[in-house]
Parts: sequence; C-alpha cells; structure tokens
Amino acid sequence: MKHLFTILCLLIVAGASGQNFNIKGEVADENGGGLPAATVMLLNAEDSTLVNFTVTNADGVFELKNVRNKRWLVKATFLGYHPATVVANPPEGALLDLGKIRMQPKSTQLDEVTVEGEHIPVTVKKDTIEYNARAFKTANNAMVEDLLKKLPGVEVNGDGDITAQGEQVQRVMVDGKEFFGRDPKLATRNLPADAIEKVQVVDGKSEQAQFSGIDDGKREKMINLELKEDRKNGAFGHATAGVGTDDRFEAKTNLNRFTKGSQLSLLGMANNTNQQGFSIDEYMNFTGAASQMMGGGGGRITISANSDGGIPLNFGNNNNGIMTTIAGGLNFNKDINQDLELNGSYFLNNLEHDISRTSVRENLQPDPERNFNYIEESTRENTNNNHRGNFTINYAIDSANSLRLNGNLSFNNTTTNTMGSSRTLDSDGSVRNDSEQSNYTTGTSDRANGSLLFRHKFGKKGRTLSVNSEFSYQDSENEGTLQAVNRFYGPVTEEIILNQESVQETQSRVLGSTVSYTEPLGGRKYLEANYSIRQSTNDVDREVYNIVNEQLIFNELLSNKYSSDYLYQRGGVNFRYNQRKYNLTLGVGYQATQLDGLLELRNVAIGQHFENVLPVARFNYEFTNFKRVSIDYETSVQEPSIQQLQPVVDNSDPLNIYEGNPNLQPEYTHNVRVNFNSFNPMKFLGFFAFINLSYTEHAIVDTQQINEQFIRYTRPENVSDALSIRANFNFSLPITVLKSRINIGGSLNERHASTVLNDVQNNFRQTSATLNLRYNFTYKEILDLSLSSSINKQLSDYELNQPDQAFVNSTYTVEMNYSFLKSYQLQTVYNYMLYDNESLNFKEDISLLNVSLSRTFLKNNKGEIKLSVVNLLDENAGVTQTAGVNYIERQSTNALGRYFMVGFTYTINKHLNPVGGGGRRMIFRR
Repeated sequence: MKHLFTILCLLIVAGASGQNFNIKGEVADENGGGLPAATVMLLNAEDSTLVNFTVTNADGVFELKNVRNKRWLVKATFLGYHPATVVANPPEGALLDLGKIRMQPKSTQLDEVTVEGEHIPVTVKKDTIEYNARAFKTANNAMVEDLLKKLPGVEVNGDGDITAQGEQVQRVMVDGKEFFGRDPKLATRNLPADAIEKVQVVDGKSEQAQFSGIDDGKREKMINLELKEDRKNGAFGHATAGVGTDDRFEAKTNLNRFTKGSQLSLLGMANNTNQQGFSIDEYMNFTGAASQMMGGGGGRITISANSDGGIPLNFGNNNNGIMTTIAGGLNFNKDINQDLELNGSYFLNNLEHDISRTSVRENLQPDPERNFNYIEESTRENTNNNHRGNFTINYAIDSANSLRLNGNLSFNNTTTNTMGSSRTLDSDGSVRNDSEQSNYTTGTSDRANGSLLFRHKFGKKGRTLSVNSEFSYQDSENEGTLQAVNRFYGPVTEEIILNQESVQETQSRVLGSTVSYTEPLGGRKYLEANYSIRQSTNDVDREVYNIVNEQLIFNELLSNKYSSDYLYQRGGVNFRYNQRKYNLTLGVGYQATQLDGLLELRNVAIGQHFENVLPVARFNYEFTNFKRVSIDYETSVQEPSIQQLQPVVDNSDPLNIYEGNPNLQPEYTHNVRVNFNSFNPMKFLGFFAFINLSYTEHAIVDTQQINEQFIRYTRPENVSDALSIRANFNFSLPITVLKSRINIGGSLNERHASTVLNDVQNNFRQTSATLNLRYNFTYKEILDLSLSSSINKQLSDYELNQPDQAFVNSTYTVEMNYSFLKSYQLQTVYNYMLYDNESLNFKEDISLLNVSLSRTFLKNNKGEIKLSVVNLLDENAGVTQTAGVNYIERQSTNALGRYFMVGFTYTINKHLNPVGGGGRRMIFRR
C-alpha cells in the first residue's frame, strides 16, 4: 500500500506528457459582447460524442486544456441562443485560439424545437449549478449516489456524505419537496439514477431570509433532484433479496409512485449483515438511549453513556457486534391545492444487537507511579423497537400571511441484558478490585412535539412579524434488575454484594414561544427585535429495592424523587446592513434563567437564578456568486442540569460514586467562526476552509478522587477556562486529460482544558490531526477506480509529570467498479487499516476485502443477479481506540466473519395511464 500513491503520481506525469494542445476562445452574442457561464462542449469529430466541457468566465472566455492532437468539434450553448459549432484542427504550436464564437438569439415564435439528443451537461445560474443527468452515464440499476460521484464539483465519500463545491450538503430534495425528512442519504441511496432528469446544486438562503427578503448571510448547501417527466407520473423502484452462508440474509425494497401534485415512497429492509439501514441517524434511533455500554465495574441500573469528552478515532468500520435489522418507512407529499401542502413520513425499526466486548483502559494519575489499568469483558443482548412519525402542513393564507404546522410522534421499547466482569490493576500488575455483574433493563418511551409558525408581511417591504410556538412531551418508564459482586483487595478483603430491583418513571414537558419583528430603516438597513420564553418541567420518580430473602426492601439512599422547573426568557435586538457584496449584523441579547427544584424524599429545595448578556456579530462578503467569506461571533450559555446540581450521593455502583454540586455556575462560551468558500465553475476547482475558535468561561468538569482501593468519587465543579480550536479544509480539482479527479482534505482539532484529580489541577492539551487524500479515475461507462487514504494522529500533552500520549490510525482504500461484456459488473472494495498505539504497546493491521460479480438480464436490464463475498480475508475488524482527559483506551468487539451471498434485484419502471382506467398491480415474489 505504501507504493500506491507513488504509482498514482507516475500515472499522472505519464498521462500529462505527449503532444496535446489547449483550445481557447470567447463566446459572444450577436453584437460581440461576452456571454458569461455559457457551456462549451468538446465533441468527437467522427460521431459528435461528448468528451469534455467547460463554462465561460465573466467575460465569456473559455479554455479547454490538454486536448489530444486530433480534429475536434467545439460546440457552445447559452440559454436563449442557438447553439454554435466550430471545427478545431490541431495547431502547429500548443495553443489553438478560436477567437470569438458568435451566437444568434432564438426566435420568439412558437416554432422552436428542443433537440433531445443534445445534452448540455452543465448550466450555471446565479446561485445554482444545474447538471443534466443524461450527460453523465451510470451503470444499470445505479442509485443517485452513483450519479453524484460522476458530477464535476461533487464528492461522495465512503459513508455517503456529499460535498458540493467544497461544502457539506445538508438536504436533498426531490422535485423541490422533502424526502423522508432532512437526511440526504435516504434519497441518494434509494432513488434510481435513471429516474433523474437534472441535479441542481443550490446555495439556499435561510427560511427567515426567504420570508423577510432580508439576507442574513446564512447559506445551506442543498441538492434538488428533478425527475424525468415520465417518472413524475409513474411508479418506479427496485426490490432486492439475497441469501448467504452462515444463515446470512438481506432484503431491501424501494417503491415510488409519483403523480402530479403528489409523491408516495416506501422503503423496507431486513438483514442480519450489520446493514443498519438508511443512515447513521436512523441507527441512533434503532439503538435507543438504554442500549449504551455501562461504564463502571459494578454496573448501574440506569445505563448512561460516558460523558468525559473522549474522542473516538475509529468506529470499527461498521463491525460492532452482530445486528439483525427490520425497518421500513413511508413518505408522502401532497399538494392539496395551490395554497396548501402536506408532507409526512412514518418509520418503524426493530434491531437485535449482540455484542461481546473487551476494553483495556490505562488511567493516568498526577503521580505516574499510581497509574492503573482497568480491564472489562462483557456481553450484551439488546432489542429495540421504535416507531416514529412526523408531518408538516404549509398553508399560504394569502400573499401576506402563512402558517406552518410541524408534528412528531415516537414510541420506543428497549430491552437490554448485560453480563460482564472487570478488574483494576495497579502499576505493579496486582489486582486491587474486581467485579462480576448481571444487569437487565426494559423500558418504554413516548415522545410528542410540535410547533406552529405564523408569518405576516406588512405593506412596507422588509417589515415582517413571525410567531413560533412549540411544545414537547416525553414519558418514559424503565425497570431493571442488578446482581453484582464487588471485591476490594488490601490488608483485608472486602466484598459487597448487590441484588436489586428498580423502577423509574420520568416525565418532561416543554412549552415555549418566540416572537420576531423586522423593521426597514432605509438604505438597506434593518432592525430586528425578538423575544423568547420557554418553560421546561421534569418529574423523576426512581425507586430502588434491595432483594433480601426474596423480599423487596426499599432503599432510601439510592431512591430519588425530584421535580425541576426551568424558566428561560431571552430578548434581543439586531441591526442589519445589507449591500450587494456584503451584509453585516450586530446584535445583543439578554437571557434570564430561573431554576426551581425539589428533592422530595430528602425535602431539599434547589433554587438558582442566572442572568447573562449575549452579544452577536456576523459579516459576510461575496466576491462572486461562487466565492465568499463569512465571519461569525456568537455567545451562548449552558446551565447546569438538575442532576448536576442536586447534592445527592449515588453509590449504586460501589466502584464509581457520584455526587452533585448545588453551587455550580453556568458555562459561558464565546464562539468565533471564519468560513471561506471558492468554486470555479469554468475549471471545476473547489476550495473550502473554516476555522472555529471556542472559549468557555467557568467550564464544568467532573472532578475525581481515587482512593487506595481505586474507588472513584466524581463531583462536577467549575474550573478554569477551556479553549478549543477546529479547522478544516477541502480542495478538489479535475485532471481532464486523465479523466480523473483529486480531492485533498484535512482537519485539526485542538483542546486546552483542565481537570481535577485527587485535588490536583491538571492542565492538558489534546490535538487530533487528519489528512485525507482521494483519487478518482473514470473511463467511459467501463471503469471507475478510486484510491483514498485517511491518516489520523492524536497527541495528548499533560502539564503534570506524565509522558505525552500519541497514537496513529490509518486507513487505505481501493474501490473499483468494472463493467464488461455489456451486462457484467465486477466490484471490489479493499480497506487496509493500521492501528499504532505505543502507550498501550499495541499495533495491529487489518485487511478487509469485499468482492462482487453481477449480471443484468431481462428486458431493459430490469433483473440483476449478484454473487458477493464479504470480508474475504476473514479478519476481525471490530477495533476502536479512544483518548480521554486522563485515560487512553482500546476496545475490541466481535464482528461478522467471512460470508458468501447470492442476491437478485428487480427494477420497476411503470408509466401510469393518465386516464386512469382499470389499474394494475405489480407484485414481486422471491
């Protein structure tokens, strides 16, 4: 693998050599004026097939570089003008100057004809780049994700995340409408590429800016997928089923029925091959909050995720135990009339997740001689059922008034059975304590939330009023049993046996409203005033019982019943100054927070009142439509939770004892972000970079006391300030002579903070740096080749007498799609992962190889059969490395081994009869 990029460089150099030449010219109107953003195509003189293209700059000038030494056709197109074609013969030198290519305007008469065979690949508009999908060929049965990978200026990584013109794509729409909410992957991985007519990459303004007409400088990168006309009134999709060795199976279906004014889509899947479904966001809903790994030696009945700020470096490439998933969803959009739109979706998920995990954690102390290791082995069986639905109603009352109603409902049921053992070893390797535990929990959670937004435009342009009211309600019930044996070794061995049952009910309610008013001041100056009020109420009733001689005895120390009421009020005013090239926002807010809490079992009242002034400033400058810079300064407040404030000792885990602190102050954070984006639509060069600086006053950290038996006592405290820096850049460029693209990206995360351990404050610095390289080569519709690497290094530097901790994780990937004999396709994905951790004396390399061979058949290639092998080398890839404030840790989990699978896919493409008559059914059976 280390020679991979050396070979790549040699290929680039070799491909760049030869007697090629450049073609330049100017596309002009009938009067000789340059036409900006005109499309210029390079066509084969023999058959007029498209080879390359570009767009003109602001002066109408274009250049096609590294053109092979042969005769070509150069064709220019521009909206409202007749296409113009000129012959490009090889020049004597290295440059062919075509001079001005004059274009004639089209007639306004109704005799114009659109030539379907003429596929203008790219059209550039003010804030939109539009790609003609017909000009970018994809393989049979390809998804939209495969189409996006072929578009210049668009990148799709291995996880399916989309970057367009250097920026992360936040939303993917279908014909301008939401598709299963805001998750882009649901559209790109489930809609067929051949259903798309155009791909529009849009720099969308914020909803508030679109409503008020006042540009606030906020942008959201979006993609809109415009369907072909026949798909807008038809049914299309696909269904897949597969069986494999070791009883592996998978099935997936995607059906869409679109008509004028309505969209209906169905997704379904079932597998035991660790395919979580549709996206990582969906997976988080599958697992549920109660499925997190328990973090202590003795275990807690209430299982919670670690909160110590660890930085995960590698997620095991989706090899985190064995998962069986059944999931399905329904999405619909309906235009009731021209003023009323309805959108909604429903998902159901069922996940069975079995994990066997071994964790090795080295805990760092102020005195290195007191460092100790914690080793845990556990198995967990988790079952989760989740139902959730949402809807949106948009109603345009008239030209000045509108309403939007949003609603979400969810139901979650989780069962978790965990068994494990752990031991703590001192620096000499002697066991100081150990534990064996069995924990069973089951619970349900119901949640509902909604909002109603009213907007009004006054007669004076820029004068607007909006009122947004929201509510949420959540009710959860959990019960569980805990059996644990904890032993402490010293001069006298001590043993603590736990045999407990618990029941906990939690209810939370939130009501709030925000009012915003904008007033034009003249000269493109505006004033915005806003006020928000929100009340959050929580009631928790937790009962713990000790089981003694099969009798339940109430444990008052571990039980807790409390209520809390947070009241937030915030008012603010912003001044905005907008110009054609830039806009400026200066504002200030005042926030008051009142907390009233009561610990009913202990008759302890908690009351806190916080007041803060929150300034804000934003500046945006647009050099061109595709080059801009923004600078944002914001302040925010994070109040401590009722759990952090309550002075109650939680010793349900004898190895990890927690106590709240009623004297905590809120965290006050200053945040500065500088963002720069540049994209050249003529050369498809993209560059994106940002740096984010965050400074927190009165940072809240969990201070720890660790005694001679390595029992950990944790209490939240306000310590010295904290600083974090995040930076990221991405650069992409095409190499047209090699039909290739290169993408270079990197990130830097640095954190300066403090922690308190055994009454000693330890200042530390953590740095994580990542470099990503990616090379893509495409040859017609025959070969797609991708080479990539990701190298991450993390360094922890401690002020106390501790050696620096450093480790490196690297991943090298080769992906190839090869089409041959018209109907065959070979796909391979090879990942080489290298973990190097000197601190734990750990070094491991893992090779993962997946190979598949497929063949399309039936009429119009509607059928596809695929033979695949996953993890051909039969490697265990469930490895994770993590670094925290005062520890480093390595985890290994069970993972899927090698298996073979054969699958069949059937593609559905049915044009609906607009007359309606009779109707037909289309049934897929396996």
